[in-house]
Amino acid sequence: MIDNLVIVESPAKAKTIEKFLGKDFRVISSYGHIRDLAKKNLGIDIEKDFAPVYEVPKEKAKVVSELRKAASEAKTVWIASDEDREGEAIAWHLATVLKLDLANTKRIVFHEITKEAISNAIENPRTIDMNLVYSQQARRILDRLVGFEISPVLWKKVQPSLSAGRVQSVAVRLIVEREREIISFKSESSFRVTGAFSKESVKTDNNIIKAEASRRFQDETEARKFLELCSSATYIVGGVTVKPGTRSPAPPFTTSTLQQEAYRKLGFSVAQTMAVAQKLYEAGKITYMRTDSTNLSKLALAKSREVIISEFGEKYSKTRQFKTKTKGAQEAHEAIRPAYPDTPSVGGNPNEKKLYELIWKRTIASQMADAEVEKTIISIDMNNSPVKFSATGEVIKFDGFLKVYMESSDQENGDEERYVIPVVKKGMPLHYNNMTATQKFTIPLPRYTEASLVKKLEELGIGRPSTYAPTISTIQNRGYVSREDRPGEKRQIKILNLENGKVTAATKQEVAGKEKSKLFPQDIGMIVNDFLMENFSDIVDYNFTAEVEEQFDEIAMGDLKWAGMLHNFYVPFHKTIENTLEKKDRKTGSRILGNHPETGEPVSVRMGRFGPVAQIGNPDNGNKPRFASLTKNQLLETITLDEALNLFRLPRSLGMHEGEDMVVGVGKFGPYIRFKGKFYSLKKGVDDPYTVTIERALEIISEKNESEKNKVIKDFGEIMVINGRYGPYLTKDKQNYRLPKGTDAQKLTREECVGIIEKSDKTKKSS
Repeated sequence: MIDNLVIVESPAKAKTIEKFLGKDFRVISSYGHIRDLAKKNLGIDIEKDFAPVYEVPKEKAKVVSELRKAASEAKTVWIASDEDREGEAIAWHLATVLKLDLANTKRIVFHEITKEAISNAIENPRTIDMNLVYSQQARRILDRLVGFEISPVLWKKVQPSLSAGRVQSVAVRLIVEREREIISFKSESSFRVTGAFSKESVKTDNNIIKAEASRRFQDETEARKFLELCSSATYIVGGVTVKPGTRSPAPPFTTSTLQQEAYRKLGFSVAQTMAVAQKLYEAGKITYMRTDSTNLSKLALAKSREVIISEFGEKYSKTRQFKTKTKGAQEAHEAIRPAYPDTPSVGGNPNEKKLYELIWKRTIASQMADAEVEKTIISIDMNNSPVKFSATGEVIKFDGFLKVYMESSDQENGDEERYVIPVVKKGMPLHYNNMTATQKFTIPLPRYTEASLVKKLEELGIGRPSTYAPTISTIQNRGYVSREDRPGEKRQIKILNLENGKVTAATKQEVAGKEKSKLFPQDIGMIVNDFLMENFSDIVDYNFTAEVEEQFDEIAMGDLKWAGMLHNFYVPFHKTIENTLEKKDRKTGSRILGNHPETGEPVSVRMGRFGPVAQIGNPDNGNKPRFASLTKNQLLETITLDEALNLFRLPRSLGMHEGEDMVVGVGKFGPYIRFKGKFYSLKKGVDDPYTVTIERALEIISEKNESEKNKVIKDFGEIMVINGRYGPYLTKDKQNYRLPKGTDAQKLTREECVGIIEKSDKTKKSS
């Protein structure tokens, strides 16, 4: 017999906790959930007040068997799953499956894995909170009902193998609506005039005032006329306003703000952020990473104050307790912070180090003094026009929290510069040195990034800290949305310069619409969204989805019965399912684009069995229609007749070479050349599949073959030394192995390669 058995979700967490508990405690892992709703017959008995039917999946049978054995040998069982609703549900499932007495099973929670937190939890155990369990159960059942009942409707009315989810469908709706706003946006241009002024005719860097005209000019003619006025104008300082101000730090991280800031500052996806944060938490380095609270414990506040005073001095310290403003905030957890605020960095892989440092800086900065700034605004008058110029400068008088951390923004930085303005007085004459009128184009709202989508979902009260990452992963895995980079398009902009009394014109090329890691809806996502909007408007309604989340919160607090809540949802929902199935129409996103200019046949696009296709002709008149797949960046909704006709020009033959036909086409990964059964990619931005010649194709093939030759540095049969994108590496049985630093790949022997592989495998097993 063992005195105490502690069950946690993950082996990493078990390892960390075991360090703080004595020899009387054994810590084991359940590896997450040990049972779920049965897959057969929905897993819910609707007639019996939505009673869930749970089963232990096959892959968990061995774990459950080991847990039962360990529990039977223990005097006391402690369940230490996470402190949120999901963790509470895991605790209940464990107690039920292991046949533990709920009244005597000790439930412990802690928001950080430190000796103090664990000791405190052991001293203050509680029983399993069934209200939290019911809340999680209601969410799981409702989501199963939505998924299992809507998905077959989608198979019948749209396309086989599709699925729908309550929160995921709303996320897709946001992305689709933003895309349509962008599609319908009409860009307009105007001219922005900026000027460089100086106090005297002597031009020195610390004497220049950069200012902007108070209005924009509609076209080139207007802008030119204004610059001509400027050339003969006299200028004086119309007014000087100096405003002292302060900037305050951002609150400590919640799940949502951590996901946003890790994307902006580190380029992490939402799922990546959560995976790295989970490792940091389980290693005892940060507090629990699923929270919507900005609260800090008294101990954390005191420790942060000590660090700040020690590192920067008393004047940099300002203890703050932030209030959580999130709509429908869940249990009152603590914010995400370092477990030990006096530790500014930790070990681990590079991503763990970076994310920890971000969390540490944000936490410490939140407890630092405001930054003190002085903002100066200068108004410049001209004698022959009511248009004024305005210059803004800012000086940081005391850096405060800025010494440690500054929050990033989703907005891309414009042309605004922060600089020190020379000292001037009202009425002082100024000289213009040069002026520029630059053509500027209006831009639509930006597409969502993963981080800005999380922010929007949180603002609408949709989803909770535990749901953001899986929601965003799911809509991408289902193919409704893709995360992409787009190169943008080059365009000419006009520039007028005024210098020495003369206006000259020039043009400059800029890239417009460049996108990085943005979420783009795919055709199937848009079609499914339109179908749901048409037939299940409640499910994708923002307010309805937020209200459901609030009802889950009420269940968690014991203010609402979970079965009654599900009944109120399910009755009208199921009726809508039945009505929709009775309709005869199908949704394919089809559009008639026009007629073929030579044959007169109709040209259309629609969602086909294997993706979006263009079609020439139809089978009605006895002719066999021709089909071509749309390319990656084309949408059924926006493709033009000319673009559709262009698709039928590929694949095209470039001619014969060495007795084989050379063909150029476009596939899933872009344009390619096919020759002798091999595929060679065309260079992005260099080669056009419609105009590439056989001579250029031979160059591409030759370059690829040469590159392949140089790729293999050493070939030892099953082991190869490869020259990769980031340097040489070993490969064996489809597994890649890094070379130790300083290794000369050219001189490696087979025995040395075997040694590197064995050492690497040993390291992986021990970790």
